[in-house]
Formats: sequence, C-alpha cells, structure tokens
Amino acid sequence: MDSTLLIIFISLAIASVLNIVLKKLSISHIIGYIFTGTIISNIFNFNGSDNLESLELIGEFGIVFLMFTIGLEISFAKLKKMKEIVFFNGAIQVIASALVIFPFAHFIFDIDTTSSIIIALAFSLSSTAIVLSYLKKSKDIVTPYGEKSVAILIFQDLAVIPILLLISFLANDQLSLSDVLVKTVLSATLVIVFMFTLGKKIIEWLLHFSTNAKLEELFLGSVLTIVIGASMLAHEMGFTYSLGAFIAGMIIAETNFHVKVESDIASYKDVLLGAFFFSIGTKIDIVYFSSHLYLVFGVLIFTMLVKALIVFLLIRKKSNKSDSIKSALALCQIGEFSFAIFTLATSQHILSEELGNFLILVTVLSMIVTPFIVNNIYKLASYFVVEFYESDKITPIEKSSHTVICGFAVVGRIVARELDKRGIDFLIISDNLQHVLLARERGYMAYFGHLDKRPVLESLKIEQSASVIVTVNTLINKKIICQAVLDYYPQANLVVKINSLEEKKALDGIAINSFVHAQHEAAVLLVKKSLAPVVKPASDEGPLLE
Repeated sequence: MDSTLLIIFISLAIASVLNIVLKKLSISHIIGYIFTGTIISNIFNFNGSDNLESLELIGEFGIVFLMFTIGLEISFAKLKKMKEIVFFNGAIQVIASALVIFPFAHFIFDIDTTSSIIIALAFSLSSTAIVLSYLKKSKDIVTPYGEKSVAILIFQDLAVIPILLLISFLANDQLSLSDVLVKTVLSATLVIVFMFTLGKKIIEWLLHFSTNAKLEELFLGSVLTIVIGASMLAHEMGFTYSLGAFIAGMIIAETNFHVKVESDIASYKDVLLGAFFFSIGTKIDIVYFSSHLYLVFGVLIFTMLVKALIVFLLIRKKSNKSDSIKSALALCQIGEFSFAIFTLATSQHILSEELGNFLILVTVLSMIVTPFIVNNIYKLASYFVVEFYESDKITPIEKSSHTVICGFAVVGRIVARELDKRGIDFLIISDNLQHVLLARERGYMAYFGHLDKRPVLESLKIEQSASVIVTVNTLINKKIICQAVLDYYPQANLVVKINSLEEKKALDGIAINSFVHAQHEAAVLLVKKSLAPVVKPASDEGPLLE
C-alpha cells in the first residue's frame, strides 16, 4: 500500500510540474500525462508488467465518458442529418486507408497476410480522445471541418466492433464466419432493442426522479449508474464499453437533461482521460525506441501522410480547400482504439510480441505528435491556403476610412446591420468562431482573431480606419483591446459600449473617444418612443435582435 501511495504521489507531482511548464509553452497537457507515464514506467520498471490492467481499465473509462459526451451531442435528428458524412465518408476513409496500408505492410515489410490486415485496419483509425477534446474546447466542433471530422470519428469508433470481432474469428479455428456474424447481429439487436425500449424508460425515470429529489449527489450518482451500466451491458454482449456509453448519451440527448448531465461529468471525464494518457506513456520503451528510431518515424510519417491525403481528397469533393486541409490534419494520426486491437491481436498470437510492441510505439508517438498538430491547425492550414480564420495569418486588407467592429454578439450584430443599411464600409473581428461563421453567412467581412495582437491590428489597417467600435462584454477584454489599439495607433477613434458607470470609471485612464452606456441609451430611446406620435413601422424593418 505504501509503495502504491508513493507511486501516486510521485505521478501527481511530476504531472503537475510538467503541465505547468507545458502550459507556459502553450503545449497540450496531454503530453504532460504521457511523459509522466513514461517517466514513472522507467523509474518503477513497469515495462512489460501485468500489474497495469487496473490502470488501463480506469483509463479506458476515460474514453467511455468521452464517447458518452459525444452521444449527448449527437441526437437522432442530428445523426439522421449527418448520415451521409458519417456512414459514407467514414466507410470510404477506413476502407481506403486500409487498402493503401495493407500492401505496404505485406510487401515492403514482408509481414504475413493476416497481420497486415490487422495493421491496416488499426492504422486507419484516428484518435477520438485527443481530436474531440480539442474540438470541444476550441468550439471548432460546430465548424464545417469540425462536423466532418466528428462524423468520420463516429464511424471509426463503430468500426472498432467488427475489427475486434474479426480478430476473435481469426484467432478461433472452432468458429465459422457465419457463426461470428450471426452471434454479432443477435448481440447488437439485443443491445439496441433493450437500450431504446426498457433502457430508455429506466434512464428517463432515474434522471427525472433524481432531479425532483433536488440532491446533486443523487443526480450525479444516477448519471454514473447510467454510463457504467450501459458500458458494462455492451461489453458483456461482446462490444466495446464505449459503444454502450455512446448509445446512452444519444438517448439522454433527446431529453431536457443533456446540458446538465454533460456539465456534471466533465471533471470526471477529464480525470479519467488523464489516467488513459498516463497508461499510454507507460507503454513507451525508451531502449527499444532508441534502437528503432528511424524505422518508427518512417512508418509513422508514411501512415500520417497516407491518411491525410485520403481524408483531404474525400472531404474536398464537397467542401472548400481550407476545410479539407484542416480535416486531413485533424484525422491523420493513429487512434487510441488501435491499442485495444494490437493488444488483443498480440494476446491471441496473431501478431508477434516484438511486432505488437513496435506498432504500439508507433501509435504512442502518433498521439504525442497530435496535440501539436490540432492546437496549431489553423496555422498549419494557412501554409497551404489563405486561412480566413487564423488571427496570426490575416491577409492585409486593402481598405481605408472603414469601421472596425470588435465583437459580434447581439450589439455587434445590430451595429453591423445599421452600418450596412447606411452603406458604410466595415469589417468584423471576433474571437468567437461561431460568431465569425454567422457574420460570414450574412455576407459580412469577418475575421477570427484577437484585436490585441499587433499583426491583426496591422492587417486590419487600424491606422487608416474611421473608427473602432468595441462591443465585447467583459471589462478586462475592453481594457486589453482599447490599450492595444491605442498603443498601436494613438489617434484611433475608439467607441466603446459600457454596461455601467463602474465600467466607465475603470476605463477612464484610457484615451477612449466615446462611451455608449447600453442601459442609459436604451432608457432614453424608450422615453423618446413613448412620447412620440404612434407611427406604424415600415414593413421592411426587421427585428433588432435578428
């Protein structure tokens, strides 16, 4: 017990220090967990140990909770709407990737046919854990490339089931292919029928009962019961834990509880994912890696290039070049479910021990590289195409005497509409990607970025602008933006929306030209309208909050 506590203490200490350093370097905390696992593995000689099964099980439930949160966002209506990109794009990506990788493994590396099939299928999968975590955190999950990437990831996660069944079939000479298919279809039917009939009623009753009880711990206990129960049911029927969690999430997505459920389990999901990445780190054998350095990197680069090219060509058929490149970058790595495939194939003696270790090492390094790719996905995409949304890569505009609107929430939208009515030249800058997409849909010139960055100020020609209208809500953002604009161009005509007199006092030290008190101006306008003669509004005037 003492040694276990010591390992936990050292692990937490190393992870904390590493992540503090990595955070300052703008590197994903995922890398910190993986490196911590590697360090602990070498300190306590975990490599090849069978004592990590409990840790790996805990880590696997990090993926379970992640898949559950995916299910919460994929309602039946949304899945039906996305069915083409989920099942068509997903199937083409997995099959095409496997067809290209198979001959490479079989003929170049002279690996037997069965092993080459397993490798090709496993390498066709991408990392749901890393990519989805980034997409949710960055809000890119609502962008065109984000939606297409999620759709392919969903299919890949579903494809894990037949791949694992194929391994079981190849390892068992007693079962025929027809027996395996019949067993799989029956099991899948039982799981789906139960989950969407009696299971759905149980889930709704539990959530409704725990909500009425007004006990937070009871509600959380109900959610954990649902997730773990659905996962265990799927696993007992021969499927992955995550499939049951995904279905449970989809059921809850149809209820009014999905927002609260997701917020309540967020911290648990993050802790379990940390354990998952820690367990990945323990699989890195430094000695083996150093002796096979060039081969590992060669296989990794080849696989990522093949997958990136296939995803790009697939998405490019119906999307622009920018979305296609970002989708390719997001999905070019090898995924965490490949570990399950290689581990099972090795235990069933389909893959040799040495080959299994090599493949696991390639997969681990792929997942180490992935956070660097996804965290800089806009910057990397900008090298291939002029990226409209990357704040550091905005192409300098050819404008003068224009108005710059900072922020595109309700007030920003009204300002844009009024300027558009008057024929005044303007552009929008926002750090909310959804707002930028909305502005572009309405035909406005809008950029994703931060107005406190000098490259952005230069690209938007602030020194040649007629005015800068700041509509953001938080005081700290107003201060940062206004100070940055004035530091760059002291003569800038700054017009700032404020919500209170306290905000005006806090901004008094900055040379802002005009303040507009939102509540005060609204009150003045209400009085003015109440005293004016009743005039029927023109039919072409739309609602202000449109």
